[in-house]
Amino acid sequence: MLFCGINPGLYSAATGFHFARPGNRFWPALHAAGFTPRLFRPSENEQLLALGYGLTNLVNRGTAAADELSAAELVQGGKRLARKVRLFRPRAVAFVGLGAYRAAFGRPKATLGLQPERLESAEVWVLPSPSGLNANYQLPQLIQLFRQLWQRNSTNR
Repeated sequence: MLFCGINPGLYSAATGFHFARPGNRFWPALHAAGFTPRLFRPSENEQLLALGYGLTNLVNRGTAAADELSAAELVQGGKRLARKVRLFRPRAVAFVGLGAYRAAFGRPKATLGLQPERLESAEVWVLPSPSGLNANYQLPQLIQLFRQLWQRNSTNR
């Protein structure tokens, strides 16, 4: 499975680690949902590969907030991501950011969860952004959505 963030926040860009800002709920949600045997630190992100999970971003440019990205950057990032998916062939791609997914792939009515379309041959899932800036989804809700993905992924292995 490939997890795809929107873009690095300034803290993540400075450290070089995905979802690195204290308060980002990606790592706690990933662990509580069952993906990892323990809570990983952002600096351990490469250890996800041994578990069969990868991390990437739609856009590599760091910003204070995702809304600083242009629609063109998101669309271009979607094209780059499609090339990565062709190359690495994950069974599923999980986007963590609904708005970015909608913009990058021209799916303005997409909702959270499993999508009807695929990206290359991979299933597509959309999850809420785990950023602390996204107050619409608290950790228990994130865990529930991540767990749905984990359950589907663990039964399809």
